[in-house]
Amino acid sequence: MKIADLQVLLKVAELQSITAAANQLDISSSAASVAVKRIEQALGAQIFVRTTRQLRLTPEAERYLPICQQAVDLLQQGQILIHEEQQAVGGELKIAVSSEMGRNLMKDLLNDILESHPSLTLRLHASDSRTDFYRDGVDVALRAMRKDAALDSNLYGFKICNIPHVICASPHYIEKHGEPKTPAELSQHNALLYKLYEVVHDTWEVYNAERQYKIKLNSNRAVNDGDIVRRWCIDGVGIAKKSAIDVGEDLLSGRLQRILTDYHIPNTEMWLMLPSRQLISPAVRLIRDELKGVINRLRGRLIAEGLLTEEEWPEG
Repeated sequence: MKIADLQVLLKVAELQSITAAANQLDISSSAASVAVKRIEQALGAQIFVRTTRQLRLTPEAERYLPICQQAVDLLQQGQILIHEEQQAVGGELKIAVSSEMGRNLMKDLLNDILESHPSLTLRLHASDSRTDFYRDGVDVALRAMRKDAALDSNLYGFKICNIPHVICASPHYIEKHGEPKTPAELSQHNALLYKLYEVVHDTWEVYNAERQYKIKLNSNRAVNDGDIVRRWCIDGVGIAKKSAIDVGEDLLSGRLQRILTDYHIPNTEMWLMLPSRQLISPAVRLIRDELKGVINRLRGRLIAEGLLTEEEWPEG
């Protein structure tokens, strides 16, 4: 039996009128009448004796209706319980992030979330290699990607933000080696390179107006961990190309300085990706919202200090 039919039956019995019950339940009289007939057919017994003026309960109905009311109450309590559990931030969440995001931005953000929601358990997969949801057993992954790649991925996702990129060096490096003023001068400096799947990214692309510059770089070091590139840069051993999210606090503190600010690097986007809609839980939504808030505040500080412009870091 459908719970909606049982609710109609109880309302008809309460008001002793199919029409009055239909009006209160905002359904048609014919729909209410059909619901009652379905229950009578399922029970194999008549519930109401119909007269021209009113309905009255049969003896079978007088015994059945109290049990029916208890059943409906229990079903409604179950629905409320499931709804509350779905709205609660708890359970186990397996999330994949890059090594750099895991050590820095996400570490503190997730610490705050876990402190506020002790029923949530976190399993963090930190790696710069692309996570396979099924092989690595993760529910959600934080990825930097281009919009077309996100839309073509056959995954479900939430866009967190745009990601601007900057070329930067420490004040110590600039004082010792000078500051490149044009893309061509980058080849005269030591670049700190990122390596992934044994491929060293030793060519940078920068733009000025509509002109593209592809610079083949010289470097005495490369690593498959973005955070080590950042730390090398702070140490003053070379120039790096980094996400403004990853080096935002370093720029604000003066540990790093932007160079070649008249040139720009195409933005990427940060997405929270899932293999299935069913994995979009309250915990995932909370992480999405908290992450957006943290990044928006960082963006505001960098723009307020004149370290980035709104055009370089568009909202959305």
